[in-house]
Amino acid sequence: MITVTLKRILKAGAVGFYRNRVVSLASIFVMTITLFLIGFLVFSQAVLTYSLKQIEDKVDVNVYFATNAPEENVLAVKGALEKMPEVALVEYTTKDEAIFNFKERHVNEYIILEALQEIGENPLGAYLSVKAKNASQYESIAKFLGGESEVIKENKEYIDNINYFQNKETIDRLSAMVSGINKIGYALAVLFVLISSMITFNTIRLAIYIFREEISVMRLVGADDLYIRGPFVVEGVLYGIVATVVTLILFYPVTVWLSSNTAGFLDGFNLAHYYLTNFGQIFLIILGTGVALGAISSFLAVRRYLVN
Repeated sequence: MITVTLKRILKAGAVGFYRNRVVSLASIFVMTITLFLIGFLVFSQAVLTYSLKQIEDKVDVNVYFATNAPEENVLAVKGALEKMPEVALVEYTTKDEAIFNFKERHVNEYIILEALQEIGENPLGAYLSVKAKNASQYESIAKFLGGESEVIKENKEYIDNINYFQNKETIDRLSAMVSGINKIGYALAVLFVLISSMITFNTIRLAIYIFREEISVMRLVGADDLYIRGPFVVEGVLYGIVATVVTLILFYPVTVWLSSNTAGFLDGFNLAHYYLTNFGQIFLIILGTGVALGAISSFLAVRRYLVN
């Protein structure tokens, strides 16, 4: 009995979807815009995440050692840092590498190179470049380096400088930027969903209004609420499915166009490539949103006609 009722509801919903083509197209159009905005928000979040990651990769804390620091002492500090859960990577630059890199950076500055020759020996010590897993963790790393742990106490005489405090303002700004952008992203997502729900609700309500007399007749002959509401919910789900297909088709040429026009601006981030490689996840987000919007909006829109 339940199977028969379900089949009738699905069939009635599909028939209503086809029969009421004009309203169906209007609903699909509105929902496509809604899903496109939500998809755009997903892409925007991906671009912002990538951009912030690029900035984060350029921020680090450097631990500079005295020129007389033995290599085993430098490696001991490096090992201690690598054991910290906040640390993502520790790069070790030897004294010879440090002076080589310095000369490479100043290859055209003859006065500086002549001064190095006059000194006659390497004035630079080894250093460690420490990258945290996220920007908010650099302070913990700096506190560890300035603390009283056994490794730090044993090697404190060899640590010449820690540049965290020189970079602190940049790191704090980056942390605030990451936090602020995440909050804005969540707020926009909620706003888009609310606006989309209202638009979809009113569009589907218009479709139901056209068939208000049929609903009244069905109630008079004793049809239960499930049978009356079911076909409209099915229609709403169909709106969501069709709108999802249209949205996903539109995304490809749009992302290709955006990729070709923002390649330099986004510093290597390819929106079309991101879309194709994350298609499954984006498909589930768009489809789930479309189906949920259609079903819930239809369910709520028909409710007024079921109240005595």
